[in-house]
Amino acid sequence: MTNVTEAVEAANNLSPATPGMQWYIVHAYSGMEKAVERNIRERIARSGMQDKFGRILVPTEEVVEIKNGQRKTAERRLFPGYVFVEMVMDDDTWHLVKHTSKVTGFVGGAKNRPAPISEEEVQKILQQMQEGAEKPRHKVEFMVGEVVRIKDGPFTDFNGAVEEVNYEKSRLRVSVMIFGRSTPVELEFAQVEKT
Repeated sequence: MTNVTEAVEAANNLSPATPGMQWYIVHAYSGMEKAVERNIRERIARSGMQDKFGRILVPTEEVVEIKNGQRKTAERRLFPGYVFVEMVMDDDTWHLVKHTSKVTGFVGGAKNRPAPISEEEVQKILQQMQEGAEKPRHKVEFMVGEVVRIKDGPFTDFNGAVEEVNYEKSRLRVSVMIFGRSTPVELEFAQVEKT
């Protein structure tokens, strides 16, 4: 939980070093967002362009998942495959980011002139990260009325409609057809899967 909170606080506390900085979205190999962030930071330090770069953000949130009957908190990327970079866009900075290992390019705009995103959009993302750190969501979310398949217990391989979801206890009530009658069954999240 502290990783997300620290990232949000760091992103909020850093103000742009140069007034001309804007946020750009960088497309990275999926699963390599943190490596891209680290590589960009290293390249900035080696090239001495710290004054042209501000914050670098890999938006994540905390999620709760149940594994082997135990609640675990994990980190999930909000935008898999994307890294947000605050920078002054010129030829040097464009080349530095574009030619970083595991970067496929910028999102939006022309081929060599990407379009920036607004500060308001970045603030929404930071707010979403903060909310996820304060109150982690469940990795799998169920909706009332959704059809699920029971994969464990006496009703294995039955399908049923979700009637009620209790995230605090990681349980749900599912309506299963037994002998032509709809019967409510209490199950744990780990006992069902989405169909």
